[in-house]
Amino acid sequence: MARAAAVTSPVRPADAGGERTEAVLSRLQLLVTRKLDGLLQGDYAGLLPGPGSEAGESREYRPGDDVRRMDWPVTARTTTPHVRRTVADRELETWLAVDLSASLDFGTGRWLKRDVVVAATAALTHLTVRGGNRIGAVIGTGAEAVAPAGRWRSAPPPPAGPGVLTRVPARSGRREAQALLRAVAHTPVRPGRSDLGALVDLLNRPPRRRGLAVVVSDFLAPPQQWGRPMRKLRVRHDVLAIEVVDPRELELPDVGVLPVVDPETGELHEVQTADPRLRQRYAEAAAAQREAIAAELRAAGAGHLRLRTDRDWLLDMVRFVAAQRHARTRGTTR
Repeated sequence: MARAAAVTSPVRPADAGGERTEAVLSRLQLLVTRKLDGLLQGDYAGLLPGPGSEAGESREYRPGDDVRRMDWPVTARTTTPHVRRTVADRELETWLAVDLSASLDFGTGRWLKRDVVVAATAALTHLTVRGGNRIGAVIGTGAEAVAPAGRWRSAPPPPAGPGVLTRVPARSGRREAQALLRAVAHTPVRPGRSDLGALVDLLNRPPRRRGLAVVVSDFLAPPQQWGRPMRKLRVRHDVLAIEVVDPRELELPDVGVLPVVDPETGELHEVQTADPRLRQRYAEAAAAQREAIAAELRAAGAGHLRLRTDRDWLLDMVRFVAAQRHARTRGTTR
């Protein structure tokens, strides 16, 4: 699906100079710190407050509980099904898979999709490091080669092809977290689409301790390309998928002849948006595409957070955290 040429955005980390990039990241850190600490102050929690691994008390089984948490000794003694509650780990390892395909250089709202990806990465990093946890990332770009990322680079860049994948080792501390954000913000968007399946699969190799895996992408790659790696990732980790969407990817406005360019291939098309049947077909195809993405994520057992370029992405993240907390605690006993 061709996408319109990108509009000017208030934040362009990758295209700006070094000083401006640092200023943008500083403003993002201040914004995230103020809002997240103000709205999520108190409890130790991340975007997906997982069940943890430390055993806690037992309670009676309720429909919808994970049968893998059955407490068989207590069930045998009481003849009533019980599940074992667990305490969330205090020190977690979070890995981010950040998809920086060329389709992210597009936006008709307040932000470009790339800006939302960088901002979401900043929020995730803040939520992780404030508890003393470790965070790392794998970054995927288009088909062109990318310059080495300094001391973060663990290996020479692979040859051009399905995409260039960069790994940032998992470390704790705010200084290391800022270095990770710089690695993401300074990675240029290259022509072509990175292989999202290969990017996600980097989180499966080598095997890591159980933790949180977050995939940030627009998920425009075919679901059959990344669905299996996502399911494999869910076997060992809690998985969160952050889907970045622009409103023009969901429906077309009635603005007459609209020239659009696919940022991944450079193909230029002229679309007659005054045709209501074309706009309806476009909206139906876009809705079917998003439903296919959501269905694949549900099948993988991943949490699904959708961020839009025309909405307050930080408020949407806070609402998601609150909903996850409510879903985890609903129907449980203290």
